[in-house]
Amino acid sequence: MPEARHNAKAITVRELLKSRGKILGLKTAVGARNLSRKIAVSEINRPGLAIAGHLEQFRSERIQIIGKGEYAFCVKEESRKVKASLREMFSYPDIPCVIVTGGLKPLPVLKEACRKARVPLLTTVFDTSSFIRELTIYLDDKLAAITCAHGVLVNVYGLGVLIQGDSGVGKSECALELLKRGHILIADDVVEVKRRIGYMLMGNSPKNIKHYMEVRGLGIIDVELLFGIGSIMNQSLIEMHVKLESVAAGGVNLANYDRTGLAVSEVTILDVPIPSLRLPVTPGRNLAVLIEVAALNQRLKNQGYFVAKKFNESLIKEMGKK
Repeated sequence: MPEARHNAKAITVRELLKSRGKILGLKTAVGARNLSRKIAVSEINRPGLAIAGHLEQFRSERIQIIGKGEYAFCVKEESRKVKASLREMFSYPDIPCVIVTGGLKPLPVLKEACRKARVPLLTTVFDTSSFIRELTIYLDDKLAAITCAHGVLVNVYGLGVLIQGDSGVGKSECALELLKRGHILIADDVVEVKRRIGYMLMGNSPKNIKHYMEVRGLGIIDVELLFGIGSIMNQSLIEMHVKLESVAAGGVNLANYDRTGLAVSEVTILDVPIPSLRLPVTPGRNLAVLIEVAALNQRLKNQGYFVAKKFNESLIKEMGKK
């Protein structure tokens, strides 16, 4: 399994302005020379309590949003108190920037505090809720924890299935059979995995090998040209993991495999657990059909219908009557 590599990705305020400045209506009010400050988290903070002087739980590492509520407090509160609170707030060195939303004109006390602390002060015409939503989506994509997994990612009946196993066990051949049966390829050999908001795993293919497969004996094939545009997807949620295990390699005891479906197994990728299934690879087994059935069964589980448990409960109930 891939290691959960919690990358220390970050972007600068300058990069934010360059890539999303026009879309989000961002303009620089103060600190044009300090745009190299780092944004390292996707969460946003509204510093209402901090401006009121309560910094016990102040999340300084986040972008600070001044909405209408914070703005109204600064206007109503005594200027001296606001200035003291802002000075204490900006004493934290990791504040990326401050953004005033709703087309409000930055107050002089805020501009002065940002100038002294060398913190960029930006403005936007977007209302606070819309702006936070759009900015969070962008930052989550840019700063998401990411890792790479060796395997094949296929979308089977709308369920993203990550197929892994030792080299030569037949992962690509299994995916090829699934493609012939009308399912969709996302990535072969290397799967880039990102953790998105809500602890969901999103998988996609590296750009240089997107839509290509390597099959022993055939070489490199272009899936889009062979099977059509409907056979490929750029990305998919990863909702199930399948590990193919070769019995021919030795050391694999078929008696160790679950035969009832009651056992629940999971693998963890980027701290996100996903259901996992072990399939022994033996001559004559149609792995593609097995994965199809496993995907359908997992969809039932996701809807709250656990067939094996229901069957087991009914047997115990009948045995209790006797």
